[in-house]
Amino acid sequence: MPDPAQIDPVHFDADFLNDPVCAYARLREAGPVHRANSPDGASIWLVTRYAEVKAGLGDPRLSLDKANSSGGYHGLSLPPALDRNLLNLDAPEHTRLRRLLGRAFTPRRVEALRPEVARIADELAAALPAEADLVAGYAVPLPIRVICALLGVDPADVTDFRAWTDAVLMPTDPDAAREAMRSLYGYLASLIAAKRAAPGDDLLSVVAPELTDDELLSAAFLLLLAGYENVVYTLGNGLVELLARPSLCASLVASPSLLASTVDEILRHASPLQLAIRRFPVEDVVIGDVEIPAGDTVMLAVASAHRDPSAFASPDTFDANRGENPHVAFGHGPHFCLGAPLARLELEVGLGTLLRRFPRMSLAGAPRWRSSFRSRGTATLPVILGGRER
Repeated sequence: MPDPAQIDPVHFDADFLNDPVCAYARLREAGPVHRANSPDGASIWLVTRYAEVKAGLGDPRLSLDKANSSGGYHGLSLPPALDRNLLNLDAPEHTRLRRLLGRAFTPRRVEALRPEVARIADELAAALPAEADLVAGYAVPLPIRVICALLGVDPADVTDFRAWTDAVLMPTDPDAAREAMRSLYGYLASLIAAKRAAPGDDLLSVVAPELTDDELLSAAFLLLLAGYENVVYTLGNGLVELLARPSLCASLVASPSLLASTVDEILRHASPLQLAIRRFPVEDVVIGDVEIPAGDTVMLAVASAHRDPSAFASPDTFDANRGENPHVAFGHGPHFCLGAPLARLELEVGLGTLLRRFPRMSLAGAPRWRSSFRSRGTATLPVILGGRER
């Protein structure tokens, strides 16, 4: 294999973003590791094959702490109090915070949220017009309302909270995003003070006694960062896949137990996540047959790994009955997504509610996509809902 450092780097241009499946297929065929330029021009290493991606996700030599970077792509710029979250930490600090936050995501606590998630989903579905955009009317408000319930946000504040979150995580105006960040920061700080003064049974109250204010701020923001946009896009992407398969939709209505394996296949085949969060080797490492210097930026292409034929039979086929499905949409190893059970719950309930209430739902036009080198998701999803069922 040619030395990737000696050939032209990969560019995430319009052709790449419009058809990342084909772009990653070409890269996998060429080799497991490639030089690339991030959209801001930083030089990165792009890992594209399943075996190397999965190994990299669990490799302690690949640090998430930006202090180990020699420069290059760092991702979203955040205030210091929000920046020290689990996505930017290594052991032992990561281990300590994850253990404490894990108390809020036990199977019992997550399952206890099911009635509330179902209530929110039913309420949103009942309010949909006969012709609807399922992204704006359903996929966006569902996870933000679940997150607000989890954090103990006053229902009267949900509208403002959602507007700030949208402006920060789905920005269209840099100035508006900065102002929203200030508003969101101030709101979360006030919310934490209120929970310390009068604890409830929400996530912040549960973990507050053992965390500092800054740690609580970063935990709350991480829940937004990881649990909002990704669920929005996975719901939308999953609905695109399901609406293209009416017989599968009918099977899911008849046998809701099939939703679990269907969600796993959505996470593999149509996950919005293109790249895991950037990593920085703490020492020179060999990935594939390429030596990557300490401090360089490594990006693990999860979307490419999910289409690797060495790991998945017929990887370009959507198979809701796929048996073994070792996707890495939630990561792997010490940084496996803490909120994965909650995300699964939201996806199963969210999809199941729509399929049950609107068994004759169909597309009203082509979805519009929002693509970046980091994620690919449905921006709009126009549908005709047809008759309603209870």
